[in-house]
Order: sequence, then C-alpha cells, then structure tokens
Amino acid sequence: MLKIATWNVNSIKARGERLSAWLGRHAPDVLCLQELKVDDAGFPHAAVREAGYNTVLHGQKTYNGVAILARAPLEDVRVGFGDDPEDTQARHIEATVHGMRVMSVYVPNGGDGLGEKWRFKLLWLERLLAYLKRTHDPARPLLLCGDLNIAPDDTDVARPGEWKSTVLCRPEVRAEFEKLIDWGFVDVMRKHHPEGGPYTWWDYRMLGFQKGNGLRIDHMLATPSLAAVCGSALVDREERKGKLPSDHAPVYALFDWPSSN
Repeated sequence: MLKIATWNVNSIKARGERLSAWLGRHAPDVLCLQELKVDDAGFPHAAVREAGYNTVLHGQKTYNGVAILARAPLEDVRVGFGDDPEDTQARHIEATVHGMRVMSVYVPNGGDGLGEKWRFKLLWLERLLAYLKRTHDPARPLLLCGDLNIAPDDTDVARPGEWKSTVLCRPEVRAEFEKLIDWGFVDVMRKHHPEGGPYTWWDYRMLGFQKGNGLRIDHMLATPSLAAVCGSALVDREERKGKLPSDHAPVYALFDWPSSN
C-alpha cells in the first residue's frame, strides 16, 4: 500500500516546520509540493533528508517552484515541457518512483481573467495536454498531482454563485480539465466523493476558511491502472488550521500498489 500526497505549501520558508511535522504525522511514501517560492538552494534539504526523504525539485526564487519527495529513489527526472526555451517558470517536474510516473504541477492562476495572465493559463493547460499526448501513454501508470487552479464543477465550490465568473471556475478552464480526463485520467477524489468536494483551498483575504467558503482546486489524476487500485482519497483539513497555515490543505490517497514495483 502506498500513500501519495500533494500540497501547495505557498512558500516553503513559511511552511518548513509545518512540512516536517506533517511528514512525521502522515509518513507519505511520495509527496508532491507546489509553490515553493525558493530556488533549489533555498529548499530545506537537510530537514527533508532527516525525515527520510529523497527530493527532486525545480525551484524558482520568489515565485512558483515544484518538488517531489519520496522515501524510495526518484529516477528519470524531467522539468518543463521542452517546447518553449523562453518559458522559465518552474511549474512542472516529474520522476519515476515505485514503478509509476509521478508529476507535480502548478497551473498558473490566471489573474483577473482579462489579460496576459489569463491567456498564459489557458496556453499552459494546452501545452500540458500536448505534452501528455507527446510523451505519455494512458495505458501506463501515471499520476498527475498538484494545484491545477481549477474547480471542475459547481459541486466543488461552496458558493458557486460567488465564483462562477472567476479564473478558477470559468467554462474555459473547466473544459481544459475535461480534456485531461478525456486523455485518459481518472479524478481519484471524485471517484471516492461523487457528491463533490471536499474542498482544498480557502482564500486568506476573504476569511474563506472561517466562513466555509472553500473550493476543490488541488487534484490527483491517475491513469486507469492506478485509479483502479486507489482505495481512498482525502483532504487533511486540519492542516489548514493553526498558526501560519498554507491557504491549501494537503490531499492524499492510498493505492494498493506494491512499493517494490
């Protein structure tokens, strides 16, 4: 049995102690991280090694940054899509571990939905799909984890009326999410929670957590061979509480997958 998790920490400097504590409590076999907001040198390598994890990361100072932590060796690491040498944003990393391919992604937010940031988000999602078609096969075990900045359905939003015109819920991004599903992914959280939710993000600025105004924008998408052995998928809502939490809660799932694979 493997426990695999994903968490947008929204600054590893601010959340380093919480990360170490969470690893100690949950002991995931694999953890994907997003929004590190540090370059590679700024990552807490020593603390993560002490917790028993190997790390591969694609860092970026101040913005973005993604990583994969695993107790087992991480092999064949790739960063970026290889289609645009001018794209320097650290939003994608993948590696092979336990006989499966694992991707950690941080999809652009999209800004106010009117200008260049919105166009960049849609283009980035198109590039992600093209990359999958070019380099991956849905018949093989692949897990895409991360902050996709998309609430796929109104059932993934506590107050749909408030969010329907935002960059997280607009029809264009929901259509891009469906294209990922059509390519060959299963939304493992939806598999276990067909009624919708549970929420993974609550806006700091609007006191979203205190008001129960959450959205499900952090996801684990699995190709069928992995989805078939996913026994549960959950959100650690408790990690959104307390002093200096990330605005995102960790998402994790259990897979009946041999660790020696």
